[in-house]
Amino acid sequence: MITAVSPRSRGALALTLWLAAMALGALLIARAQFSADLSAFLPVSPDAQQRVLIEQLQSGVAARTLLLGIEGGSAEQRAQATRTLAASLRESGLFEQVQNGEPGDWEAAGELLFQHRYHLSPAVAPGRFTVEGLRDAIDETLSLLGTPAGSAVKPLLERDPTGETQRIAEALIPANAPRSENGVWVSRSAPRALLLTVTRAAGADLDAQAQAIERAHSAFAPLAAQGLSLQASGAGVFAVQSRAQIEREVKLLAAVGVAAIGGLLMLAFASLRALAVALLPVVTGIVTGVAAVSLSFGSVHGITLGFGSTLIGEAVDYGIYYLMQARPTVGSTPGSGWRRWRDENWPTVRLGLLTSVCGFAALVFSGFPGLAQLGVFSVAGLTGAALATRFVLPVLVPDGASGQGLRRPLGRLGAHAVQALPRLRGLFLLLGLLSAGLLIAQGGQLWRGDLNSLSPVPRAAQELDSMLRADLGANDAGTLVVASGADQETALRAAEAATQRLDALVEQGLIAGYEAPTRLLPSQAAQRARLASLPQAAELRERLARATHDGPLNAERLAPFVDEVQAARERPVLTRASLAGSPLASAVDALLFERPNGGWTALIPLQPGSADVDPARVRQALQHLHGDPSAGEIQVVAVADELNQLYATYLREALTQALLGAVAVVVVLALHLRSGRRLLAVCQPLALAVLLTLGGLALLDVALGILHLVGLLLVVAVGSNYGLFFARLDAEGGIDDDTLASLMLANLTTVVSFGLIALSHIPALSAIGRVVAPGALLALLLAAVFSRMARPRAPVRR
Repeated sequence: MITAVSPRSRGALALTLWLAAMALGALLIARAQFSADLSAFLPVSPDAQQRVLIEQLQSGVAARTLLLGIEGGSAEQRAQATRTLAASLRESGLFEQVQNGEPGDWEAAGELLFQHRYHLSPAVAPGRFTVEGLRDAIDETLSLLGTPAGSAVKPLLERDPTGETQRIAEALIPANAPRSENGVWVSRSAPRALLLTVTRAAGADLDAQAQAIERAHSAFAPLAAQGLSLQASGAGVFAVQSRAQIEREVKLLAAVGVAAIGGLLMLAFASLRALAVALLPVVTGIVTGVAAVSLSFGSVHGITLGFGSTLIGEAVDYGIYYLMQARPTVGSTPGSGWRRWRDENWPTVRLGLLTSVCGFAALVFSGFPGLAQLGVFSVAGLTGAALATRFVLPVLVPDGASGQGLRRPLGRLGAHAVQALPRLRGLFLLLGLLSAGLLIAQGGQLWRGDLNSLSPVPRAAQELDSMLRADLGANDAGTLVVASGADQETALRAAEAATQRLDALVEQGLIAGYEAPTRLLPSQAAQRARLASLPQAAELRERLARATHDGPLNAERLAPFVDEVQAARERPVLTRASLAGSPLASAVDALLFERPNGGWTALIPLQPGSADVDPARVRQALQHLHGDPSAGEIQVVAVADELNQLYATYLREALTQALLGAVAVVVVLALHLRSGRRLLAVCQPLALAVLLTLGGLALLDVALGILHLVGLLLVVAVGSNYGLFFARLDAEGGIDDDTLASLMLANLTTVVSFGLIALSHIPALSAIGRVVAPGALLALLLAAVFSRMARPRAPVRR
């Protein structure tokens, strides 16, 4: 015999399951990893160029570079401070490179370069050691003795008369190298000492980046007493600061939003208990959304976390609907209000939820993790909020909210509005036509937002970064030549083929220069060819005698040169292991690495030419690198162009998915309503609200991006509930004050919460708020404008 489960037991079970789910969600959130790097908004399945870009954004040297500047005090104080700070950072073990221009930075590396100068110098070739080649090289070296470089050349003259060391050093100096003063790097434009550091941790490891940044500040703290100040910039600084800013603003927006909405709910219900109950769906939705994203993706992006604060505006609607609509009718049994709400209103809420899920579900399958996170968060969060409303709230308040508060004034105001607003139908249709015309006139220019619109990095921080980079001559990797191969040797040979073409561009002035790993680690084939061009001792002595005949440098003085050439002939080729323990190793590792999916890549960052160089000529010249069969696997990646193209692809995909979601919403409504007239009654005001919102943004010349599109999806999610409730009231032929009051209060809380979000300093969040606040208000107004209710329903509530 099966025993029926009592309502009390079902309620206890619902509460138990809800509490367990919240505890599990809280545990998952406590263990979740939070990130702020924009690589989450890059594709999951990238092409070759995109793959290089993503790898560099996550773990490349650009993502690990920390730029430091010291200002204030005297030049001597700044110089000593940079030495002290550099020593402390080297001792920390957190940094792969710490450079401030001190000679000691490269003393050991300089000895290694000198010993292997014949492996590294691109001038070493058979013609270099002919009589004519030796004479020309020696004459060129001697000509440097009367120049500022003479002090460096003279001690090496008898060991390196052909100037290979000088040639290697010149190739390693950036086109815009920083100025040196008091033995350290200083700015050319401001009283500032400089340091260039590279962290060991990947750029995507924000906790490790934060630790390295904090170590720099703590090491500098004792020096601040001298009137000095430390400036820091770089991708890691941006990411760490962005994460902290997002966390601060999310907490602030959540606190202010809860306070504002709580105040409205207190005015509406005049009950602390009702206020607490109304917020339960909000808490449930946020916990469910964050936990679902953490489980699905392994980490939660800061923008997704910020998006959680926007859920307050919609999730609280469910609680309001229940508290106002679950009041029992006259003569009904106490505690039965929830049953009537379940039978009459829950189907409408459920259908509204289903349309919202359809709208956001399209984002779940996006090829961009950041967009997919927003989809998963929305679907899981709204579903959790709705289920909490359906199963938990009836247990806590079976008859809804008992307090009156502003319920009656809102109901009466809603009833008058429903009777008056339809007169404005023609005006809103005219505005809709004007908006459509404006959107058509703007065409594709409307959706012109870029990837920077997702970043909360302030302009001042970007300007500081530009100044420090200019001071240090640090390459911003605006354009990369990417040489790839199945193994390290193949990648290096491809890079050498590319640099041969790039040398011609440097001579033409199209680019100022480039950095290449092959300057410190040539391919083994190139090294062997250079060593093979070195003559035997007897032959070299004979050629030297002829080359120096009647010259200022006697051949007998060059015996050390002959000995060292012979030693180089016997010395093995340079390998990555040969560079271990020197600054050369980290310099090579920054530009030569094994890819996670197999194969090797050599990066060649280009240094742009002068401002008067035609960019079109540069692009055309670089295109030849792609098509040269002898160059191996070589690609040119213009980082800014590639990012813009990625974002354009990202936006196109999102628009397509949003349209598919809209079609799914219409199909779901059509299947449920089974009436063309009712379907039109729900969709017409919703579509017009979206159209007017877009028209207003176009009129204000707002560059729309992906977050504005997410905001429009939220407008559809919120507005569909309004349309469905009005459609139900139309079908029932009367005005229900409680239903209208719940819709007005729900709309008021939505507009207030998203209005607060519109004030955020985080562009991604403010974009959503500026769309949803006016869009939700329009959705409710237009639902009333197109309503066909003619008379109020007789009061039946207690």
